[in-house]
Amino acid sequence: MNNTQLAELLMGIAKAQAAVIDAVERANPGFKNNHAVPILTTAANVRAAVPRIQDMPARILLRMQGRAAFDVAQIQQDLEAAFASDGVSPGASAEPGANLSPAAIRAAARVPGAAPVAAASAPLPAAPAPAPGGDEMDFTAKS
Repeated sequence: MNNTQLAELLMGIAKAQAAVIDAVERANPGFKNNHAVPILTTAANVRAAVPRIQDMPARILLRMQGRAAFDVAQIQQDLEAAFASDGVSPGASAEPGANLSPAAIRAAARVPGAAPVAAASAPLPAAPAPAPGGDEMDFTAKS
């Protein structure tokens, strides 16, 4: 079985699962947005930039819950990225941009001369110092 056949198989399984979710949505309006999508988001491990192979079915089904079209070529591309990671959890790398979405990584790669995505690891600015004479905001009872 090659990657294209595997992508087509995963797409077919996701279509069947989406039909079940749609049937439950008809019987119980609000089920998809209130119950199915949040659980699928967790199962799909969407915070990881590069999906693990085990995340792919949930990611495909989650994508099918939206209005955007999903094609076999995109699934095949995501499968190849998952196979290339050799089962290593994306969170295990120490790269600063390792937790970005695949779309953000592709967009950054298209910009010629762009700096690597290291803004995520930049230190946050220090909190402002409290204003002097903060007694006017003291609402405790004084005796």
